[in-house]
Amino acid sequence: MSFSFDLLNKCSGTNARRGRIHTGRGEINTPVFMPVGTQGTVKAMTPDMLHQLDVEIILGNTYHLYLRPGHKLVKELGGLHKFIGWDRPLLTDSGGFQVYSLGSLRKISEEGVRFQSHIDGSYHFLSPESSISIQEDLGADIIMCFDECPPYPATYDYVETSLDMTLRWAKRCKSAKKNDGSALFGIIQGGMFEDLRRRSAEETKEIGFDGYALGGLSVGETKPLMYNMVEATVPFMPEDKPRYLMGVGTPEDLVENIARGIDMFDCVMPTRNARNGSLFTSSGKLVIKNSRYERDDLPVDEKCACYTCRNFSRAYLRHLFMAKEILSSTLNTIHNLHYYLNLMREIRSAIEENRFAQYKKEFYALRDAGIEQL
Repeated sequence: MSFSFDLLNKCSGTNARRGRIHTGRGEINTPVFMPVGTQGTVKAMTPDMLHQLDVEIILGNTYHLYLRPGHKLVKELGGLHKFIGWDRPLLTDSGGFQVYSLGSLRKISEEGVRFQSHIDGSYHFLSPESSISIQEDLGADIIMCFDECPPYPATYDYVETSLDMTLRWAKRCKSAKKNDGSALFGIIQGGMFEDLRRRSAEETKEIGFDGYALGGLSVGETKPLMYNMVEATVPFMPEDKPRYLMGVGTPEDLVENIARGIDMFDCVMPTRNARNGSLFTSSGKLVIKNSRYERDDLPVDEKCACYTCRNFSRAYLRHLFMAKEILSSTLNTIHNLHYYLNLMREIRSAIEENRFAQYKKEFYALRDAGIEQL
């Protein structure tokens, strides 16, 4: 398998680290943000647009692709990369979080999860073995173990029982994996309990995976609690493997968790917010529908070099959004993804130059100073 991770730099004064993941389809520079392509598309974007933004890896969703169009069809047509026209690395999640999100539409047992499709109500069963098989049919470069994501809040006893099952499922996932072309990441659970997070990290590490993810965060807990859980867990994660915080998050979340030693992130926030007219800038969030932008000829962010900011005014973007034009989603998504990817580039440079702590201070100072201007 052509998968490896090089730890290139560590920044003094924080746990921030700079690395590089090697895959058969290209390199991934870390810290990295992965745009979410739930159903085989990063919404409102073409693969060429993603190339122009220098996206190195995108994420696909096992649950959604299993239901529609079906993993067997995708495999028959050459795999997910060929099916969606994407020639760079791909990560697929296991479907565990989506099944968790179904609530009353699913029933968990030792064997796996029986659930109803959100599309047509039909019944399906997903197990550790079938999750791995589906992901291998899709042909992702990085695949994830099937886990149970406990709800928040949850009792200690519930989370401990859930964690024990997730560990048993992780062993089954590793045994079920047959394709040497994919790297397999284990998922650390443990809810909001430091001792369970530590045990999960240690026992998942004992099973042995190509990378390690933190799951079960950003599920309704406060930001300080999420940061505490990351801080309590990272010391027990292998230093020589990628560390992935699943489903996170805001620009502040990325900065805070990179400071705590995380390498990889994904979140629907930049794309979903773009479609809702909420744009990320160096000074904070800008809501483009606000009437104050009706005659504003400035770009979204004067510090931004994206295609949208180079060519269009706030007034035009507001017009597109209010008129419900399709182009609104595209131009807003280009901007938001550029913002996230550029944030990662700046952070990687700051770590390489051993000035991440200063960068973090400047990041917050710029937002505090500029928020009134938006």
